[in-house]
Amino acid sequence: MRVDQPEPAEAPPAAIASPLHGARRIVLKIGSALLVDAATGSLRAAWLQGLVEDVAALRAAGQEVLLVSSGSIALGRRVLGLAPGAQPLERVQAAAAVGQIALARAYTEALVAHGLTAAQVLVTLEDSQNRRRYLNSRATLAALLELGAVPIVNENDTVATDEIRYGDNDRLAAQVASLAGADVLVLLSDIDGLYTADPRRDPSARHIPEVTSVTDEIAAMAGGVGTEGAKGGMRTKLLAAEIALQAGAAMAITRGDALRPLTALAAGGRATWFRGQADPKTARKRWIYAMKPRGRIVIDAGAVGALTRGKSLLPAGVTGVEGTFQRGDPVEIAAATGRVLARALAGYDAGEARLIAGCQSGEIAARLGHPGRVALVHRDDMAV
Repeated sequence: MRVDQPEPAEAPPAAIASPLHGARRIVLKIGSALLVDAATGSLRAAWLQGLVEDVAALRAAGQEVLLVSSGSIALGRRVLGLAPGAQPLERVQAAAAVGQIALARAYTEALVAHGLTAAQVLVTLEDSQNRRRYLNSRATLAALLELGAVPIVNENDTVATDEIRYGDNDRLAAQVASLAGADVLVLLSDIDGLYTADPRRDPSARHIPEVTSVTDEIAAMAGGVGTEGAKGGMRTKLLAAEIALQAGAAMAITRGDALRPLTALAAGGRATWFRGQADPKTARKRWIYAMKPRGRIVIDAGAVGALTRGKSLLPAGVTGVEGTFQRGDPVEIAAATGRVLARALAGYDAGEARLIAGCQSGEIAARLGHPGRVALVHRDDMAV
């Protein structure tokens, strides 16, 4: 851990902004307080326009962007005329159902003005805890990014219950960053980073520019919930940082109220950067390799060569399937000699894997009776 003395606000150290400049894939978390005017309950259209200009600039530079956006409940409350303060869960979910339409429309209109396509992705906690749904979600996000869309991710508040909800979009954003293999996660907040104490209550509180691990000392600095109407506070942001660092992503906490918040951050705007030692790909490979295999896939010499060149495992190279496993379960990939070459997350369950073993890609649908994925194990889900 490194805890530095704060730099003057007008001249923060340029190196702090470097993770954003070099990032291939960026997840940006937007809170309700930034997107929705607390007094009127209406969308802050000028702020959204500035944010989307930043997103368009990143896309033009070849960087991929995913947005994790709150705001649906706040927008829906205004439309339905719900009074301020706590509401029963069913009314909150009703507000989300109405607000999601307004939120999606706002993003669609703002992005299309820059030639970009918005894609709404609603998730629940189960989507990251269940391996099959995890892989489905990961594949969907990858396909959207490949097709040039900008995913707008939010918790599915219309159906999520207290038992299966994330509860705050800071942790949701960190899970999305992990899911998508993002290099950087940016939490736009009402504060410009982590302090040794709450600076709104303690004028002697010091700003911390960089953290390399969330120690007990760092965790003790977290205060309570922040802006009214938001679910998160510094505590949830530190929980998000732990998730991001485990996934190999750098994370920034910075103020989001500037009209071009990412431009400000990239220019060296004040923030706390959480930076670990591993990159997303390395972190994911370690996670996969640490799992206990539930089965084995045996491959021929041609497939062995393909794997060593970083290719996905296609059914044509499979000569045997051992054990009982479901899609998303960890498996070993072994040569005919028995030598284990890799550990991986299976793209098919054991029964389907046996059906398509040895077949060409064009034969998969006929053997399964429905369209299937080309790869039996995708290279991103493999630790060689």
